[in-house]
Amino acid sequence: MTKMVSPDAVSVILANPSPDSSSNLPEIIVQVLDLKPTGNRYMFSASDGKKKIKGIFQSSLSSEVISGNIQNLGLIRVIDYTLNDIPTKNEKYLIVTKCEVVSPALVAEYKAEVKSEEMTGIVLTPKQEETGIVLKPKQEFQTKSAAQIVHEQSGNMAPSARMAMTRRIQPLVSLNPYQGNWTIKVRVTSKGSMRTYKNARGEGCVFNVELTDEDGTQIQATMFNEAAKKFFDKFELGKVYYISKGTLKVANKQFKTVQNDYEMTLNENSQVEEAINEAAFIPETKFSFTPIDELGPYVNGRELVDVIGVVQSVSPTMSIRRKSNNETVPKRDITIADETKKTVVVSLWNDLATDVGQELLDMADKSPVVAIKSLKVGDFQGVSLSALSKSNIVVNPDLPEAKKLRSWYDSEGKETSLASVGSGMSPSIKSGARSMYTDRVSLLHITSSPSLGEDKPVFFSMKAYISFIKPEQAMWYRACKTCNKKVTDAVGSGYWCEGCQKNDAESSLRYIMALKVSDASGEAWLSAFNEQAEKILGCSADELDKLKSEEGETAYQMKLKEATWVPHLFRVSVAPQEYNNEKRQRITVRAIAPVDYAAESKYLLEEMSKMNISM
Repeated sequence: MTKMVSPDAVSVILANPSPDSSSNLPEIIVQVLDLKPTGNRYMFSASDGKKKIKGIFQSSLSSEVISGNIQNLGLIRVIDYTLNDIPTKNEKYLIVTKCEVVSPALVAEYKAEVKSEEMTGIVLTPKQEETGIVLKPKQEFQTKSAAQIVHEQSGNMAPSARMAMTRRIQPLVSLNPYQGNWTIKVRVTSKGSMRTYKNARGEGCVFNVELTDEDGTQIQATMFNEAAKKFFDKFELGKVYYISKGTLKVANKQFKTVQNDYEMTLNENSQVEEAINEAAFIPETKFSFTPIDELGPYVNGRELVDVIGVVQSVSPTMSIRRKSNNETVPKRDITIADETKKTVVVSLWNDLATDVGQELLDMADKSPVVAIKSLKVGDFQGVSLSALSKSNIVVNPDLPEAKKLRSWYDSEGKETSLASVGSGMSPSIKSGARSMYTDRVSLLHITSSPSLGEDKPVFFSMKAYISFIKPEQAMWYRACKTCNKKVTDAVGSGYWCEGCQKNDAESSLRYIMALKVSDASGEAWLSAFNEQAEKILGCSADELDKLKSEEGETAYQMKLKEATWVPHLFRVSVAPQEYNNEKRQRITVRAIAPVDYAAESKYLLEEMSKMNISM
């Protein structure tokens, strides 16, 4: 059977860079040359015998190449495509989104030889057939405008249906910032809450959605102010929409949550129409879980994490006042544990605190399993997690990881001693204290640079000895047993907690301790809070207070002296603070661990090897 390469096929493509459904183009058959993989897609050159153009197959067509249907030197009929510009090279790039295989590989690359004006197609045979040339009469095409075709076909269709017909739907993978007109068909797979902001330009509101097309490609779309108000109620989770007249820019890696080099912005002139014939469904959330004991390397980083754990405790809702706009927002802390026998505190905000948080509080006695997506890892209490507007919480998810975790907890976990991941950091890389061996500096490096941390706190690791703990200092404060915030004496009896807005008959003492540390380069004062101070002194603040009151000042001072001249590994934050109109350095202990001499020796040997010392 004979197969034909369309003459001037590349010229037709170049003349119609973004054909829509109303375009009346001749058949486009090209030869595939230089076929090679790039990532999960395949690049090639499309040839009509006269001209060539670089191209790439959409990822959905990769299986056709892998199976051998699309071959190098073979022929394909291009049914749907997009032509993109490469500004840095002043070239065009063909993205084939739909095609049909016309012929397997030919004997060689085809070179056209036009002998007359009537020749409209040169027919080739595959390798197993005789080579031959067949002439076909010129085909006649009736030209219709887009308006004529829309009028004939769309009639009184809904706006979304008309948009689908008059605009060619483009895959998300084909979009870039240099394109003008495009229409995409996508499902809303995640929807954030409406947020307000205040900066030098003024006040406003913003929200974002994550969009996924039929190929599984995702992109984040953000809307500000009028656009946010216009589209917030229109976008519904799980529904399909046609979207056009948006803009693209290179994605900010600090805030992006999907794998796409670009992010989309929709303004009040953008078009968003629901695809009314598409069934809506809530997409299944996909997780990539990080064990709790491996959260250390993510502290204060840009990368977000997913976690799964058994709920150990749920705090009441607290009201937190934002420094930026003085607004109060609801917050709730939950503590979760996993099979690593570590716990971590997760802070929920706004609707997550009041809705899902309340649900968890009501069922806290049943220790539910929660899977949480997109959490920021902070350094509060060593390691902590904080939800964002894009975070998603699934209670008792139907996942293999959840079933395994539930089985572990019911069989042994609930009877196992659990420790906070922040206070239980060990120096091994596996358990997250890799930070104890990164950014290692001397005390002199910190104290000799008073400008450290002016923009934001900076973090270092160091090995030092505790040389002095001042016994006369205010070593602790009286705290609420629920939220750990400071309490005051209530009227009559008990204690009043401003955070929980309640009276409580009991309270606990929590350390807030200053200590001097020394190393070979110098000394400095550090601040240590409860978890770190307990590791230093080996007892709780309540136990030390009892020792002081029952056994006297001498026993109290001896307990403090026992903790001195012991080496520790410290992870500290450094930031300036103002005291009595004088700027000072504030060095805060974020994590502390005993010296593991095997790990320390290995570290020192590695440092020596970098010095190129000949021995």
